[in-house]
Amino acid sequence: MNAAHRETAGGGLAGDGELRGALRFRESMSRHTTLRLGGVADCYYEAEDLDDLALFLRRLPAEEPVTWVGRGSNLLVRDGGIRGVVISTRRALARLHPPAGARVYIEAGVPCSRIARICAGHGLAGAEFLAGIPGTLGGALAMNAGAHGVEIWELTPEVRLFDRRGGTARALRRDFRIGYRSVGLPPDRWFAGAVLELRPGNREACVSRIREILAERAASQPLGQPNCGSVFRNPAGGYHAARLIEQCGLKGLRVGGARVSRKHANFIVNEDGATAADIETLIRHIQRLVQRRCGILLTPELRIVGEPPTAPGRAANGHANGGE
Repeated sequence: MNAAHRETAGGGLAGDGELRGALRFRESMSRHTTLRLGGVADCYYEAEDLDDLALFLRRLPAEEPVTWVGRGSNLLVRDGGIRGVVISTRRALARLHPPAGARVYIEAGVPCSRIARICAGHGLAGAEFLAGIPGTLGGALAMNAGAHGVEIWELTPEVRLFDRRGGTARALRRDFRIGYRSVGLPPDRWFAGAVLELRPGNREACVSRIREILAERAASQPLGQPNCGSVFRNPAGGYHAARLIEQCGLKGLRVGGARVSRKHANFIVNEDGATAADIETLIRHIQRLVQRRCGILLTPELRIVGEPPTAPGRAANGHANGGE
């Protein structure tokens, strides 16, 4: 945020006493990402509710960059931090409205795991796969998240979008270019929420399926270590990123404090005070070796934001190490 804005005791911007959310400057993003690393954001705002969020957006200068963060999964913040404003959706967009038949409207800040549980509790089937997705609905919509053969946009007939003025508008699924782990979203538009269209189901069966998904996830993923979820998309042609990485002997590969998980090769864990540069160096190393040996260029699934550090860190001059 530019220097014309300053922090006030009430957490608002100077001259904007109506704002009720929490405003912080020079906020470490390591507190807000599942990798537990990243530089500082110039400005971090956690809106109190939907109206407060809309008011904050209206107060921002048109040139101010905006980065949205939910639970901070699938996100790598570079060590140089984020210029402009980071807006958290965790409190402002946290409502899951009561179902209307088999349809339910859910705001973008609701965790996917909660959506799965609540829908199952109402006897609505189809959202169980969301139990294994660590982010929020907004992030899932932005990347067309999927698991167990289902993608979120298959259940989403319509959404609501925010704009820079804090206004919202309805949009239909056909208004977007939707692909594998990608969605074409207009500039300066962000997801405020979505309607999920499910189907009547058996509550006990839905809950049982969620338990199975969570057990599979715990058995196959490094949940006990800071990570960002799957790092690479699965390539076209039926290939699996994890298998390609493992075939190239890269499981357990380490750069600085970052390591390719020994439990799941498509996960990178922050094992020992990793920097974002460590993670990026490891990603590039994996891409080079897999392309060289398998002829396939892996595309990152995680979102990389922010600026590189002003001075090179250890990873920039380091090297990849297999084993300890």
